[in-house]
Amino acid sequence: MNSIDNSSLGKAVNYGGQYDASVLYPIPRAEKRLEIGIAEPLPFSGVDIWNAYEFSWLDACGKPKVALIEFRVPATSPNIIESKSFKLYLNSYMQTRFADTEVMRQQIARDLSHAAGASVSVKLVTVNAVASAEIDVLEGTFIDDLPIDIDCYGPPNAHYLRADTETVTDEILVSHLLKSNCPVTGQPDWASLQIRYRGPRLDRDGLLRYLISYREHNEFHEQCVERIFIDILRECSPQQLAVYARYTRRGGLDINPFRASPGLPNPGNPRTARQ
Repeated sequence: MNSIDNSSLGKAVNYGGQYDASVLYPIPRAEKRLEIGIAEPLPFSGVDIWNAYEFSWLDACGKPKVALIEFRVPATSPNIIESKSFKLYLNSYMQTRFADTEVMRQQIARDLSHAAGASVSVKLVTVNAVASAEIDVLEGTFIDDLPIDIDCYGPPNAHYLRADTETVTDEILVSHLLKSNCPVTGQPDWASLQIRYRGPRLDRDGLLRYLISYREHNEFHEQCVERIFIDILRECSPQQLAVYARYTRRGGLDINPFRASPGLPNPGNPRTARQ
């Protein structure tokens, strides 16, 4: 297993301008999943959707080109890719010439798939296409204005989660108050969260207290979403569940993990107001 202490993470580095796939730093999912109590076969399906807003390369004539990129890493991949190493990798294209954009896209897909240990999809998007797209809103009932007192900001406390077994419902709940910290740098990670479920009605006060209890918690985005999924599944026993986090960007990247009951489709990629 990779040791973060021996990596460039959390340290000053030089941003090179020539293609270099060696900077990609995979982190196995297995150890954290074992800590949460997740075993094979996985109790969920899903995807990690990444968006890169700062990507540039040179065409055959040496003229800079820019694009945004959408990446989709399957939740079944054995590794996540640490975000700083991801950024270093993308920046290594800055002074690299490509006569064919599709050849470059395929190279990115190969490198990321190798690091993740599974097929990663890569889609280049023009800046004009993104500029014309509207800001979207996560569908669901907003719970952040509930009049509750808060006194727990960590560690995550699943005991707040409760459900009314006498009332079965099918609903979508949304909160913008999810916040955790990067386990490497301690920097804050901010997210909006959408929870879709069918089953015993979730106690909304308890759910909001639970989400706020991540506020001082140190964990990667993907791991937070898997912990939330597993805690709701264990404590509230929904028949179907989907948890989707839209994190704000840092270093030109945003990460948007989605975990759902097997068989549920993966989501779109709606850019929210904070993204």
